[in-house]
Amino acid sequence: MNRIDQLFASKQTGILNIYCTAGFPALEDTLPVMTALQAHGADMIELGMPFSDPLADGPVIQDSSTRALQNGMSLKKLFTQLKDFRKNIHVPVILMGYLNPVMQFGIEQFLQQCAATGVDGLILPDLPMQEYEQEYRPLFEKYGLHLIFLVTPETSEARIRQIDDLSKGFVYAVSSSSTTGKDKDMKGQQAYFERLKALQLKNPVLIGFGIKDKPTFDAACAYSNGAIIGTAFIKAVENAKDLDGTIKQFIQSVK
Repeated sequence: MNRIDQLFASKQTGILNIYCTAGFPALEDTLPVMTALQAHGADMIELGMPFSDPLADGPVIQDSSTRALQNGMSLKKLFTQLKDFRKNIHVPVILMGYLNPVMQFGIEQFLQQCAATGVDGLILPDLPMQEYEQEYRPLFEKYGLHLIFLVTPETSEARIRQIDDLSKGFVYAVSSSSTTGKDKDMKGQQAYFERLKALQLKNPVLIGFGIKDKPTFDAACAYSNGAIIGTAFIKAVENAKDLDGTIKQFIQSVK
């Protein structure tokens, strides 16, 4: 069973997924950050693959991507870093990124490397659903990788149902139609969250974009299986002198 499915089978609420950028703050911080996240209570890790034009990301995550690329991060380097990570990291790990670098790497070769290292799933916001269904789904299934799709307040019920049918792992509910890191009024999103909850999707739902602290995490968890925190975490660690201590403090402040 895929580790994402195992997690949701054992824990239905309050799941904390933390986004971190690979190769950030320093090139070799990828594994230390992941190790600290697991040690201090993150249920899932979403590892960002740095890209020069990250469409869905706000300025903070864009800057972390730029810094990681300047540090020398690449997909080849990432897979080298992840080679033996499953000896110590047992939580589900998802790679989040964009299609361009994956296509350049070679999609099947990329999926093969993900499976070989122990990655559980992928978020590729610019991979069209139809293209995935018609071209790439058999490859994802061949390598046992879940593709996670995003829904927004503007996504129609018919499309949400379609995404739910195609998705494996969970559905990523974007809290509002903007980039990551914008301050959101969770109360203002209540009708959208209630609508999603009422659909009784077959997949679990995690809410992301604008989740930054305990109040926003708790508000998201009231309507879903958990939430994803990215920008607030990147801000916390970008200039950290003590990564492990900073990460411990951050997760404790949320949970």
